[in-house]
Amino acid sequence: MGAAGRGGAGRLSEAARILVRMSDSIKFGSVALECPDAGQLAAFYAEITGGTVTSADEEWATVKCPGGDLDFQTAPGYQPPAWPDPSSSMQMHLDFLVDDPDAAEARVLAAGATKFGFQPGDHFRVYADPAGHPFCLCVDGEGPPSQA
Repeated sequence: MGAAGRGGAGRLSEAARILVRMSDSIKFGSVALECPDAGQLAAFYAEITGGTVTSADEEWATVKCPGGDLDFQTAPGYQPPAWPDPSSSMQMHLDFLVDDPDAAEARVLAAGATKFGFQPGDHFRVYADPAGHPFCLCVDGEGPPSQA
């Protein structure tokens, strides 16, 4: 017996009606990073992504990047994670897709990034931004890093 004979079509219609009535939808807006100087770190990420700093003051800055926004919040006393030290949680990191890892590496290093000595994979490279946040340059099409 088909779904309509078991009442499946009726349940789907009810589910669709519920979804139409939902006013509490949640959409991803941006990622916010704490740092010692919001404007300085926003300028770094705008430079490496080709994005634009759309707002900046002493406490908060936003970069409109291809693929989404990055926000930066000045946090007095900010301490960067110590990666790859397992006793220091990195909390999160950003992955950027690149076609040419050598050219992208030259670009991020020139902008002020630091390459970590420990590199756990062959299709991605791990760096620290000027505030010490780890981020990866991942070869587009090679999949996400597994251990970064």
